[in-house]
Amino acid sequence: MQQQYPSRLLERSVQEFAKLPGVGRKTALRLVLHLLRQQDSVVEQLADALTTMKHEVKFCRVCHNISDEEVCPICSDARRDGSIICVVENIQDVMAIENTLQFSGLYHVLGGVISPMDGIGPSDLELDSLVQRVAEGNIKEVVLALSPTMEGDTTNFYIFRKLASFDVKISIIARGVAVGNELEYTDEVTLGRSILNRTPFEGK
Repeated sequence: MQQQYPSRLLERSVQEFAKLPGVGRKTALRLVLHLLRQQDSVVEQLADALTTMKHEVKFCRVCHNISDEEVCPICSDARRDGSIICVVENIQDVMAIENTLQFSGLYHVLGGVISPMDGIGPSDLELDSLVQRVAEGNIKEVVLALSPTMEGDTTNFYIFRKLASFDVKISIIARGVAVGNELEYTDEVTLGRSILNRTPFEGK
């Protein structure tokens, strides 16, 4: 039976919240009713924060991480080891690895993984810019830190082939991360050890 709402405006707001990942209609209704009980200033601050983020947030022109500036704080930090690039699927993975405090190099955010089933091919990802960064000659190691799924492994192999002609070490995080798991949900200790104990990528 479809939920009946006492207000069309309430229903519209619930429908919009329910579009968020992991938010069902019941949770959406609870969130909307919570906001409805707040002072106008609280709701306006939330709306302003979301609107400002959408219009002003940038993607780092070097690594494609989210940033407030053209170059993100990680890429512009002179204390980071610029000879190592850690390749990840998304921004959440950067945050997860940073939380381990075990990696001091730079990142490259692909924006996804190769997934023919979902219609995602190499041209849909930030792969050409990764090759360009390696081609510039300052990179000594590329760490493949994609989720250990079939799509992640396919992308790893594709990157390995694209970088095979360069004089660069290609390694992969240790498989302490369970096969099939998403990287961002892996606990920090396991993820940190996987970064530290990375192994050469054999391309098999």
